[in-house]
Amino acid sequence: MVDDEVRALTERALDVARSVGASYADARYLAEDSESIDVENGRVEGVSRGSDAGIGVRVLVDGAWGFAGTALMDPKEIERVAGLAVEIARSSRPLLRTPVVLADEQPVEAFWETPIEEDPFAVSLDEKIDLLLKASAELQSVQGLTIAQSSMDFWRRHSFLATSEGARIEQIITQSGAGIVALAVGDREVQQRSFPNSFRGHFACKGYEHIRSLDLAENAARIAEEAVALHKAPECPSGRTTIVLDPNQLCLQVHESVGHPLELDRVLGMEAAYAGTSFVKPDDRGSLRYGSDQITITCDSTLPGALGSYGYDDEGVPSRREVLIENGVFQRFLSSRETAPVIGETRSNGTMRADGWGVIPLIRMPNINLEPGTSSLEEMIGTTDDGIFMSTNISWSIDDKRTNFQFGTEIAWEIKKGTLGRMLRNPNYAGKTVEFWSSCDALGGKDEWKVYGTPNCGKGQPAQVARVAHGTSPGRFRDVQVGVRG
Repeated sequence: MVDDEVRALTERALDVARSVGASYADARYLAEDSESIDVENGRVEGVSRGSDAGIGVRVLVDGAWGFAGTALMDPKEIERVAGLAVEIARSSRPLLRTPVVLADEQPVEAFWETPIEEDPFAVSLDEKIDLLLKASAELQSVQGLTIAQSSMDFWRRHSFLATSEGARIEQIITQSGAGIVALAVGDREVQQRSFPNSFRGHFACKGYEHIRSLDLAENAARIAEEAVALHKAPECPSGRTTIVLDPNQLCLQVHESVGHPLELDRVLGMEAAYAGTSFVKPDDRGSLRYGSDQITITCDSTLPGALGSYGYDDEGVPSRREVLIENGVFQRFLSSRETAPVIGETRSNGTMRADGWGVIPLIRMPNINLEPGTSSLEEMIGTTDDGIFMSTNISWSIDDKRTNFQFGTEIAWEIKKGTLGRMLRNPNYAGKTVEFWSSCDALGGKDEWKVYGTPNCGKGQPAQVARVAHGTSPGRFRDVQVGVRG
């Protein structure tokens, strides 16, 4: 639990902000511990540990936002920062086109904590390194492999939010992840295979039990063998064909072409600095055909164990599950207390988060999930006469409206007459968001539905990094442009 000093400092921040003119104020304390471990070719390449703590104060003055923060836990400093936030709000008021109006939210006093079985920060460094060394050794046991990498990352965020409306919310969020990468260097190119996913592996709001469940060493030899074999595989052919995507690739497709375009600050042009705006318009609700009838996508920050789960967002709005796209038709944006009223909605859906105490919260996707269908990977492949099965993202590109995209995967296999055939190297597919989702004719069922955590979602200026997740099952898409990854 946060101590009395932190509570007193946040209360003082609110008192000062209101006394000098703020109509609304919140003070958000955040302390984060982190640990990262990297092993390469049987050697420990790095161990980093960090801790950071501070308080950020956000205020509304005459409908304009102001924000300031500090790492100094001192009453005089907190008073200065609260006054500075009000000054900034007053300075920005002349540039404001429309005064900010906040959607109503019932203030609560609450405590929420990630359920964990084993505290990752209590597990010895020797035990963690030993697991990574074993995985590295298994990778290196495969002849022809050049580089064997294994890694772990852990975070614990302890926050306390106090608002002038009366909310007092404390949260402790623990996140863990790990992964392995096999690199085989050839005469002209490098081939890579990752497990359980690329970009440092698979992450979850769980404790060290998550790391044990990944079975890194048990899967290492297979991954290394695939990396080596890719050098002898033919390149992915070019043309239009049917593709089947593994859940670990489809989760990134959801992230880039659904999650980001439905962030309402992008839609309204309030956030465009880091990765553009959106092709979706407020009037599209209830009418835009985003995909086929197979496509139902939800926003669910309550999903147990998922990396984007929490009890309350950084505006004190409780987590919930909501349908964004239902049977292919777009229904709802990701919103904040500021943006929801702009499009006539009465309440935020609780997606405002900041990656530290020193930055203002932004709309950030939590867990954006493609709901399962009724097919299976075996059935999709078995009923495909000619196509390609692709797995594990290695590269992506999408325009600033989130319309035109191309994705490269680490590996693929051809599908011929309902059977998986030759391995293919350097696979790539491209398309347009609505056309692509409209081409989906089958999704795997609940037993093949998996949630993958993504620890590196970037947005904002200055840039912020969010940890999010996506639940998906395998999916089949017809008449998609494929080719060789550049």
